[in-house]
Amino acid sequence: MRIRATVAVATGALALSALAVPATQAAPADDRPAAPAYGSATHQGAAAAPKGKARAAADAPVISKAVVNGGKPIVVGTTAVKKVSVSITASHPSGIAAADAIIWIGSSLDDPDAFGFVADAPFTCKAASTTTTCTQTIDVDPLWLVNSDTRTWNVGVWTGSKDGYDTQNDKFGKTSLQRLSRLDVNAAPEPVKKGGTITVTGKLSRANWETGTYKGYATQSVQLQFRKKTSSTYSTVKTVKTSTTGTLKTTTKATVDGYWRWNFAGTSTTPAIIPAGDFVDVK
Repeated sequence: MRIRATVAVATGALALSALAVPATQAAPADDRPAAPAYGSATHQGAAAAPKGKARAAADAPVISKAVVNGGKPIVVGTTAVKKVSVSITASHPSGIAAADAIIWIGSSLDDPDAFGFVADAPFTCKAASTTTTCTQTIDVDPLWLVNSDTRTWNVGVWTGSKDGYDTQNDKFGKTSLQRLSRLDVNAAPEPVKKGGTITVTGKLSRANWETGTYKGYATQSVQLQFRKKTSSTYSTVKTVKTSTTGTLKTTTKATVDGYWRWNFAGTSTTPAIIPAGDFVDVK
């Protein structure tokens, strides 16, 4: 049988622009809009210093933590919008009234070539004494991504206090994007005589954001693993490299009933993936 495993993605809405792009193709990098406004640029009324109060560092909220996607790389496929969780923790004697965040790439947010995503709804803030945690999601739409976006992104954060002071740090932290991976496995023939030859095939592919399709991931090392029917543990049999089109093929001897699978450890641009094992009955 043929079994496919795919890293899961979530659906959502684009939080950037109403510019139209074909559903089957990403927007060229040159056509992407500049990084959207966030923080003090969109909360000027709420974050302006109260009359008669001088703005000083001691008056500003203190941002202690920002966590994007639970601290894990953001994995994006070809069509589904990825909802990315963002959590900001800050403190101020008067309390925290609002927060905002952006994930972006470029030299600075003032650079017209900078690009990023922001939340399309206000953050929800829950206070614990003078420390507050604010949460929201940012939608990352693959229609706006190009393959070279598999790199480190800046995380910008902003908070505004209840008495009108604010803090903004455009490079508070880092996150990264990865291209969703797919891997399938097929072990044949089924059944097979004991001592006979089993051929294990498969294909490793990943999202191509520029074409909206999945393309074979070439010359990658993938482990062939096996576990006996009576066992719960897989063992590595050999390591095989994918072809120039991402295909996998190798042979091995049949000894006992069991499950065969591929195990891809992942790279900086592509997440690890392991499909469910394919059972072979040995007669």
